[in-house]
Amino acid sequence: MISQIRLQLRYTAIEELSTTDTFSVVLLCEVAQVSRAAYYKWLKRTVSVREEENLSLLEDIRLLYDQVNGTYGYRRITMTVNRRRRQHGLPAYNEKRIYRLMRIHEIRSVIRQKRNRYKKSSPQHVAENLMNREFGASRSDEKWCTDVTEFKYGAGKKAYLSAIIDLYDGSIVAYRIGKSNNNGLVFHTMMPAIAGLRTGARPMIHSDRGFQYTSRGFKRMVEDAGLTHSMSRIGRCLDNAPIESFWGTLKVEMYYLREFQAYSELTSAIEAYISFYNHDRLQKRLNGLSPVEYRAQAA
Repeated sequence: MISQIRLQLRYTAIEELSTTDTFSVVLLCEVAQVSRAAYYKWLKRTVSVREEENLSLLEDIRLLYDQVNGTYGYRRITMTVNRRRRQHGLPAYNEKRIYRLMRIHEIRSVIRQKRNRYKKSSPQHVAENLMNREFGASRSDEKWCTDVTEFKYGAGKKAYLSAIIDLYDGSIVAYRIGKSNNNGLVFHTMMPAIAGLRTGARPMIHSDRGFQYTSRGFKRMVEDAGLTHSMSRIGRCLDNAPIESFWGTLKVEMYYLREFQAYSELTSAIEAYISFYNHDRLQKRLNGLSPVEYRAQAA
């Protein structure tokens, strides 16, 4: 069950992002996995002092966690947060409260994990959240978002789609479909996108902290192309809202409408939809044009 604190953060992000014409409340609620009725009920709520305290405390925890590169657990987080509060004449927080917030939001130390009998790999590279939910772009190849999503077909089989979306016009500039969610899937998405860049274009590319995007190979590919890498914060799916919104649109308008039995059937449907989305699906925010038409008009 989703905690009230986590729901409040999702509602806040939906409220923030739905103020633009780019994202509808329907899609944002689907991405955040909350109902529209619950969101609108939340909008009319009276915020309690406890809720405000928890949200403020969570921001302090995340800020400190990022400052120490994820090396602090809840005990050291508690000591540091409370020391800073005492320096400003504020009361200390209970350790259990901080532990609960960190557990709910999956914020944990990257070192000395207990009870793991296997060797857990740590991220080889982590980037700052440079995008910071500033999803507007004044030209093509200025800002990209990328991610991988999962599809099921046949008797419990899975396929994966990796894609890159350009925030200027919402076009899918590159994608790759595969049966495994691995580095190769992501790398083979990046290569044609980089090859197709306009001369001199060096976009920022934003991703989550999945293992492919934190790998040395991805970092090297980004650096060799002269791109800037930005990453979502831990547990913040709406930091990557544009590509999450596209996943929602694709699945609502194509995938959920039918059942796929064969991999080839699913891949053909995905390819056809992306072509339709880029060339023929008109968008209000693009002045009634498709992404490709809007890009051509700007050129």
